[in-house]
Amino acid sequence: MARSWDVFCRVIDNHGDLGVAWRLCVDLAERGQRVRLWVDDPSALAWMAPDGHAGVTIVHWTDPVPDLEPSDVVVETFGCDPPPRFVQRMAALDPAPRWVNLEYLSAEAYAERSHGLASPLNVAPGRVLTKRFYFPGFTPASGGLLREPLLLEAQRSFDRDTWLAARGIAPQAGERVVSLFCYMNPALPALLEELSAEPTLLLVTPGAPAVQVQALLGASMRRGALRGAMLPYLAQKNYDHLLWACDLNLVRGEDSFVRAQWAARPFLWQAYPQTDDAHALKLQAFLERFLAGADASLGGTLRHALRVWNGIESGPLPLPDFQSWRAHCTAWRESLAAQPDLVTQLLEFTEETR
Repeated sequence: MARSWDVFCRVIDNHGDLGVAWRLCVDLAERGQRVRLWVDDPSALAWMAPDGHAGVTIVHWTDPVPDLEPSDVVVETFGCDPPPRFVQRMAALDPAPRWVNLEYLSAEAYAERSHGLASPLNVAPGRVLTKRFYFPGFTPASGGLLREPLLLEAQRSFDRDTWLAARGIAPQAGERVVSLFCYMNPALPALLEELSAEPTLLLVTPGAPAVQVQALLGASMRRGALRGAMLPYLAQKNYDHLLWACDLNLVRGEDSFVRAQWAARPFLWQAYPQTDDAHALKLQAFLERFLAGADASLGGTLRHALRVWNGIESGPLPLPDFQSWRAHCTAWRESLAAQPDLVTQLLEFTEETR
């Protein structure tokens, strides 16, 4: 059933929240839903989604908020809290909109325990609205992962060589292709040292990755058998294509982390660094799921590499055998694909609950 949706997003610092919110909105719109994306800083959409989407209306989230009637479903991404004036409008409607807080992705046990829980809120005299918590995740007990219905089909028909050539990228014979998207990372010198031992073309995304690589490699953009090339900002679909085109992907945060898993290529994930080391717990929880049943050699090497990449351990950063690593990533992708995707589940969840 087609319904209207208001999706709220605040841009914090790295545009990751907006990336997730935009993918959610587009996926909903592609399934016939009417969507408005409320965002306080929409500037990154100029490169993230330069063509927009006919089914998604952008609302600049300002103060005071635009005087718009709330939709059938209100989604706040990552606890950003819709503005009080808008919540008052929600409370004045009968029936009230369904209200969902889409939380951050985590493999930790609390996510499954908290998924779907209700939080009644007194928002006006004699008026209680219920907010429900929706946790993405990796198991059937969670809310699933964002995955468009035809995503895996599109990857199967993807032509890597054509896509790379269209962007002026020409890997040499025998050269592995690696994409780099990371936060500022003290382990980057160790990674470059490891990659420089074999012919490698490193494709570097703008921002923190470009700043670090240029400082480490200098004007030549070379070290040993490694050569680097700078990429422009990529729209989301083209970033997906980049992941499909590479033999190894370095990803960060949430959006690129999920897309790397759908790409079924070897990847290293940098969790968002936190001063209380909460990212170490997030990494550990993910590794327990991701490496369950993995070959002992692959699991041991990959666990160490990810702990070094996330600043939990120090030292060299050896990488696993690529063939077994890729086979494991493919098997993991297939296990995730057997579960309903996030939007399929969210549509059902908001139909059944209020």
